[in-house]
Amino acid sequence: MILNKDTAKKTAELLLQVKAIKLNPNEPFNWASGWKSPIYCDNRVTLSYPPVRVFLKEEIAKIVENNYGKPDVIAGVATGAIAIGILVAQELGVPFIYVRPEPKKHGRKNQIEGHLESGQNVVVIEDLISTGNSSLNAVDALKEAGAVVKGMVAIFSYGFDIAEQNFNSKNVALATLSNYENLLEQALDSNYITDKELIMLHEWRKNPSTWKQ
Repeated sequence: MILNKDTAKKTAELLLQVKAIKLNPNEPFNWASGWKSPIYCDNRVTLSYPPVRVFLKEEIAKIVENNYGKPDVIAGVATGAIAIGILVAQELGVPFIYVRPEPKKHGRKNQIEGHLESGQNVVVIEDLISTGNSSLNAVDALKEAGAVVKGMVAIFSYGFDIAEQNFNSKNVALATLSNYENLLEQALDSNYITDKELIMLHEWRKNPSTWKQ
């Protein structure tokens, strides 16, 4: 769910500006899911640009408070959302924790790092939503630890149908600063992509699991 068109446009503009978006249709990127993609979004690049990370921090914090109320704790999904999650928690003045994909194999064998009490309200921060599986895995871990997960906020979503289905099936509210449609619109306006590449990117988006360049 996109909450503000101006914010979505500005977010897309900044992601393109700092080259967090990579386009390579001739040598597609391989995702962990096995999908081949002509486009790759690496939001960690934004951390190297103070004005950009401040913008993202402030906009996510606004969404958290407006949508879910001020939480007891902010949780970042490891590893991509740890840094932005910390920034948002600092902006809101609340504790921060992060969630690993699975429990550690050694030491205390934690999956959740930081102090969390059963019954606390938590908002989860993500950098990117593709299928949503890893994000929802973090939500499951938090719920198992007794947290009340109010919802999730992410910088960017590809907007796949499978992600919407996954979030709906888990009854988890999701809000994002920007998404694929806004990104393509901004990329075309700024001459980051051509009309031909726009068509190809729309085609990939329809069925990414079977796409071939």
